[in-house]
Amino acid sequence: MTIVAAGSAVSAATPADKRVGPLLRAWRERRRVSQLELALRADSSARHISFIETGRSRPSEDMVLRLAEHLDVPVRERNALLLAAGYAPHYPETPLDDPALDALRDGMERLIQGYEPYPALIVDATYTVVAANRGIAMLLDGVPESLLAPAPNAMRLTLHPHGLAPRIRNLREWRGHLLAQMERQIALHRSDALRTLYEEVAAYPVPPGADDEEPAGSIAYFALPMRIDHEGRVLSFVSSISTFNTPMDVTVAELAIETFLPADPATAKYLRELTS
Repeated sequence: MTIVAAGSAVSAATPADKRVGPLLRAWRERRRVSQLELALRADSSARHISFIETGRSRPSEDMVLRLAEHLDVPVRERNALLLAAGYAPHYPETPLDDPALDALRDGMERLIQGYEPYPALIVDATYTVVAANRGIAMLLDGVPESLLAPAPNAMRLTLHPHGLAPRIRNLREWRGHLLAQMERQIALHRSDALRTLYEEVAAYPVPPGADDEEPAGSIAYFALPMRIDHEGRVLSFVSSISTFNTPMDVTVAELAIETFLPADPATAKYLRELTS
């Protein structure tokens, strides 16, 4: 990677929408924050913010980081802002198999193993599965090997017509939830790889007979469940996603731990019986 020297100006050949001013303005508008409000948060002035956005003033490295912090810009995009302003990236991107992350990997794996028999997995920014526990393996039983290796993708596994999709009782509802989740991620991260994945999985045909079915009885779900067939039973799960607070590394910032809780007593009982 070529890094622009800290003291150099952005080249005149740089497209206008890739310069730091327009990029910061886009983030500010996305967050629906006025120049004055941002200036107050960042201990600056609306005039200075305006000059930065129009290119009349080049922000310092500290100012770029301060504005990015107050606009809640993702870590990877903070590096992009710094590069656009002519500075070196501030946040490293450490490969997950680097020895420096041994303790992190070990902790995450212990976490999802401790969650058993409930399903849990870890994914990266493009939903590639980094690790999964035996609860996930249970749900994936019977899925073709072509979808499982190498580097299985959680969205493909769920929505592919040869994956879990034919077994999900409320597929249209759950599919809509997952696609909306990806749309929010695309809007936040502006990731070409994520958009490509979205276009792929959104184009998968919905298996015949995938109309939403109402669960038997009157169960008061506290969140949208995924209802899935498993060995003649219908299991119901609600998912929860956790990320790291104030990460200082791009790789770590983009990891997410997804856990699945039983959404009804029958599912909880069945999972307990698996370990008894």
